[in-house]
Amino acid sequence: MNWREEYQKWSNNKVLDDSLKNQLNNIASDEKELEDSFYRNMEFGTAGMRGVLGAGTNRMNIYTIRKASYGLAQFVAENGEEAKKRGIVIAYDPRHMSREFAFESAAVLGHHGVKSYVFDALRPTPELSFAVRFLNAFGGIVITASHNPPEYNGYKIYGEDGGQMPPNGASAVIDYINAVDDIFSVEVANQDELIKNGLLEVISEKVDRPYLEKLKEVIVNNELVEQHGQDLKIVFTPLHGTGGILGVPALQSVGFTNIVKVEEQFVNDPDFGTVKSPNPENKEAFLLAIEYGKKFDGDILVGTDPDADRLGVAVRNKDGEYEILSGNQIGAIILHYLLKQKKAQNELPANAAVLKSIVTSNLGTEIAKHFGVEMIEVLTGFKFIAEQIKHFEETGTHTFEFGYEESNGYMVKPFTRDKDAIQAVLAISEVALVRKTEGRTLLEDLEKIYAEFGYYKEDLVSLTLSGKDGSERIKEITSGFREQLPTSMGGFRIERAEDYLRSETTWIKTGKTEVIHLPTADVIKCYLEDGSWFCLRPSGTEPKIKFYFSILGENEEESMQKLEKIKADLMQYIEA
Repeated sequence: MNWREEYQKWSNNKVLDDSLKNQLNNIASDEKELEDSFYRNMEFGTAGMRGVLGAGTNRMNIYTIRKASYGLAQFVAENGEEAKKRGIVIAYDPRHMSREFAFESAAVLGHHGVKSYVFDALRPTPELSFAVRFLNAFGGIVITASHNPPEYNGYKIYGEDGGQMPPNGASAVIDYINAVDDIFSVEVANQDELIKNGLLEVISEKVDRPYLEKLKEVIVNNELVEQHGQDLKIVFTPLHGTGGILGVPALQSVGFTNIVKVEEQFVNDPDFGTVKSPNPENKEAFLLAIEYGKKFDGDILVGTDPDADRLGVAVRNKDGEYEILSGNQIGAIILHYLLKQKKAQNELPANAAVLKSIVTSNLGTEIAKHFGVEMIEVLTGFKFIAEQIKHFEETGTHTFEFGYEESNGYMVKPFTRDKDAIQAVLAISEVALVRKTEGRTLLEDLEKIYAEFGYYKEDLVSLTLSGKDGSERIKEITSGFREQLPTSMGGFRIERAEDYLRSETTWIKTGKTEVIHLPTADVIKCYLEDGSWFCLRPSGTEPKIKFYFSILGENEEESMQKLEKIKADLMQYIEA
């Protein structure tokens, strides 16, 4: 069936949801918009699906949500009656249609005899991860599009360990989803009947309290935080999302009581009205927090994205201006503090390990090496970090100490199995407090780390290429680069290229190859002779291709100059 036929099928459907019917009428004369809405089915990847809200098979709406939930219901049923009884936990963020999608999912699951636990209101994604483990559920769903613009929403599935569902389970769910021929045929149960029959349970404090209790374990120096926590002034913004619900109580519970809330951004707003994008990686998202910081003399500004799995941080520099730390810098600061403290207290086991993604800075690797800790790299996506933790527990080969990604995702303690901005808020606040008692800032702390372990400079360039044409262009870029690998970049020789789609490392000079023992992914990473690298990776959740850079120099100035040269050269190479 081509996209026009699919569009007619939706347009002629007499029971089509009224709001979707109106949306179809509004775009009826826009050929390109219609094609993009119907040219394919909403892609359900290994982490779930994410896309623009609206009518069509390639949009987020109650029908694509029902279809995805049907696939999950079949997978649960395949695992037997016990799995159905254990059920699925469902959480959601403040986006348009999030609550509706959560209860639609429960209605589909319930129709197939699968119990669901749905939070009564917005909750952070990491709390969902915790809830799956705490309630001994078979899995979980989070309705969120993380830090994407307001026109997006998404659907992520979790396994019984609380991590995003690993590839094997996700593939089985995808097969069930793809087997649905008629998207309008998926049946739903009545919500009141499900509650009456015990197949739908609405939850709140039942999970909130134990999660908050576990968060206290993140703090290393409890005595210091209890006695002096009020000396650190924290400006907090949840960027209109879920972070404020438990972030502030978590800070207060351990002793950080001097909190200034960015009031306008504590309002749950699906349009994120005070920011262009609710992404705490970007300075623009911190503009209001910076105003508060200057007004109230904040020591540290912290911001969580709408589903509170990512953390952004800003601190004052020598000029008195607030500077945004990168995800790599936050990770390095927390990692260095944790390992140094544990080493000093003789609490660092011989088999200690840290986990990071392949696009995260090597600065963390050098820090881990210094403390005798193994750094293990995984593919991008926190599910791969969760998978490794599960492997550690099953085999006893390593003890987990910290996991992080350059995209501002951190996990200190594995009672969650996804990146957890609430944990990270506690961890970075503790480091900031310790440094304040020493008369230093986090930026001065970072400078000491660079001086000891090397001046690493990172950057990320994203090309947004939307729609069908954009998707094809992204494939052209990666396949073209793969077939014609450069031998140098920015005047520096490339030593080797890692191709994660072909699972192969190639040494450029000799042509020698070596197998990469990781799952396949459309990623190409090129190393220079000094260990600096750059990487190409299409996003799995957005219409983007991302170019990552991690450059090492003798000092900050050299690193920056080298970074600019390599970045400019790569972008010219891609354009050509």
